[in-house]
Amino acid sequence: MAVYQALYRKWRPKVFEDVVSQPHVTRTLQNELKTGRVGHAYLFTGSRGTGKTTCAKIFAMAVNCLHPKEDGSPCQECTSCTGIEQGSLLDVAEIDAASNNGVEDIRRLREEANFTPAVCKYRVYIIDEVHMLSGSAFNALLKIMEEPPAHVIFILATTEVHKVPATILSRCQRFDFHRVRAEDIAERILYIAEHESFTVAKEAAELIAKLADGGMRDALSLLDQCAAYQNEIDVGTVSVAAGLADRSYLSKFAEAIASRDSSAALEMVDTLYRQSRDLTRLCEELVTYYRNLMIVKTVRKPGDLILCVPSELEQLKEQAGKLPLSEILMNLSEFQGCLDRISGTVGKRTELEMSLIRLCSPQLNASGDAILARLDRLETQLRAGVVPAPSRPAEPSAAPVPEEVQTADQPAADRRGVQEQEESGEVPAPAPQIVPEQEDAVIPVDCWPEIMERLAKTDPPLCGLLSSASACIMGNALCITSNSGMVAAMLKRDGAAGRLSEAVAAQLGKKYRIRVRSLAQEAGQEEKKQDELSKFLETAEQSGVSVHLK
Repeated sequence: MAVYQALYRKWRPKVFEDVVSQPHVTRTLQNELKTGRVGHAYLFTGSRGTGKTTCAKIFAMAVNCLHPKEDGSPCQECTSCTGIEQGSLLDVAEIDAASNNGVEDIRRLREEANFTPAVCKYRVYIIDEVHMLSGSAFNALLKIMEEPPAHVIFILATTEVHKVPATILSRCQRFDFHRVRAEDIAERILYIAEHESFTVAKEAAELIAKLADGGMRDALSLLDQCAAYQNEIDVGTVSVAAGLADRSYLSKFAEAIASRDSSAALEMVDTLYRQSRDLTRLCEELVTYYRNLMIVKTVRKPGDLILCVPSELEQLKEQAGKLPLSEILMNLSEFQGCLDRISGTVGKRTELEMSLIRLCSPQLNASGDAILARLDRLETQLRAGVVPAPSRPAEPSAAPVPEEVQTADQPAADRRGVQEQEESGEVPAPAPQIVPEQEDAVIPVDCWPEIMERLAKTDPPLCGLLSSASACIMGNALCITSNSGMVAAMLKRDGAAGRLSEAVAAQLGKKYRIRVRSLAQEAGQEEKKQDELSKFLETAEQSGVSVHLK
């Protein structure tokens, strides 16, 4: 049984006119061949699968062809062309620099290059992935490239030209290969399908072209995979072969984040983790998904910029319509940061879970993107006529007046100075909350976690005591409600109230008087009143006095 030949090898171009999307390269090379102005060193650079090695082999055949065509292409029939194509001529050598990157390998090349070609006119060295050569190997290569024999031509190919030394670059004619256009890839796929035993729908060819991301070799490899799955290749076949059919979990993650359902998000992570899903890859997919949402949100015709099946594109459009752009950007930024962190930590799952919790609980995220996203969400709700409920209920008007904290390090004169500063506008800071003019208006402080984060840097014990408390603004006072009876005493110790005031001012942009309400003390006072009432009723009963409670 004959060995199957992969499509990318079987259909590799053998003449310049078959190379797609690189006319700026092929035309120049053909002109050099026709005029006889062939250089001694060339550098082909570009992303994978764009035709660098293919053009190098065609050029090697063309310079050695015994009967070249008028356009400079090789005839493919003479002994030189057939020998080079079959790899039987030693005058044309293809070297993989990834595995032959030492100085000794280049020294052997230099020794061989001094000998005249055995059959061909030129001895051609194609060095693939040349950026993988070591420093010493580059120095050895530079020596022969400075004064090459007249019968030697070097063709260097690389995907990372920035790693090639400038001394090498300066001695080469450089050609930059562009990514192959999607329409050219699709056209080539349909042409190949006409000469093979399978059929390809036009929509399937276009989807393969998008997924190839500008690489013809990747496109033909995917086409090979689809053909192995079934002979009639459609969009569904491509989706299954490329692993696009089961990506619904990405939209579910986005829905859970949008609805602030951290429990659902963490349960999905657990499910995928148990299925041995690579969490780094999952994070990459989430980055791509939110990038797609960003494109859909900002581009009129996003189909050309997004790699997905048509049904997934419609789902992206529907989901993007429900999310403000600021929130999409915040989520994208968070997952990109998670991807950077997750590669350098052992606890990949924990890092991903932390990011999901931050996104599901925006109040825990004090970044500028998070604040902007929260403001956009609030504006959207207000425009829709929906008034968001406060995260902490406002204190009833009948509640006891909180105790105002007076400290020795905050005399009345200083407080008057702060008030004058506030009135003159000398306290520069953003004001994320609007403080009403009415004295009796109550506004919950939703950014209390952020204030505690600032306080933790200057007074960790006080932060620990207040972390479970809540706060609201009443006029020029910040009222703190706590279950602990120690808060007032803690604030009266040296400098504590001042440090809390500074944390509040840094977050809210304004200084407030600090008042404290202790629920524990109020409960104790109420219990004391009940005890006194019980004693009074007991004494009255013993004295024969009838008491009626209303």
